[in-house]
Amino acid sequence: MLTLSRLSKDPEVIAMIRESDSQLEQLGYTEHGQRHARLVAKNAKAILVDLGYDARLAEMAAIAGYLHDIGNVVNRERHERTSALLARDILRRLEMDLHEVAHIMAAIGNHHEGGGHPVSEVSAALILADKADVHRSRVRNPAFIKFDIHDRVNYAVRRSTLNVDPEARRILFSLKVDTGISPVMEYFEIFMSRMVISRRAADFLRCHFELEINGTRLV
Repeated sequence: MLTLSRLSKDPEVIAMIRESDSQLEQLGYTEHGQRHARLVAKNAKAILVDLGYDARLAEMAAIAGYLHDIGNVVNRERHERTSALLARDILRRLEMDLHEVAHIMAAIGNHHEGGGHPVSEVSAALILADKADVHRSRVRNPAFIKFDIHDRVNYAVRRSTLNVDPEARRILFSLKVDTGISPVMEYFEIFMSRMVISRRAADFLRCHFELEINGTRLV
């Protein structure tokens, strides 16, 4: 069975992620390269493991997390759909089970807040892991934070964690924000849609989604 370890060493996958990130850099987007792919894969898998789901399902979440943004190599617009189609070709070449391929395609195709929906456990875990990656390390040029609200909000986040409490069925997204760089209101201004789809994803997993910023619970 295909694993993330094998997938992450595939030359085509490495090239896709590298070029996707390069194109987004030209467009002024935050980092979407190997760091983001690895982190989303790791956290998507951890969510399902912590909630007691089957190990194979958790590995599929990791694979979906690693490939979810490769469609940016074509275009940012509707990148989730392109990512799903590119992932299909890669996973079939690597002889992944066809049912698993279809499952991962659905998860990747629904990860974006602009029209996506949690349609499976893998999909829900991917959504939560992706939307939780808000951090200053994603900002490419801190000099731009005065002019770009997305860079400013990301740069203001000094720490972000996603914690799962399986007994309480709670998923807590916790942020430490430097309000001297960006007020908390700016976070909601640009990321409200991400929090909405994260809550829906947690609901799919029969969990309660909570957002905490600087020690204060806001959702």
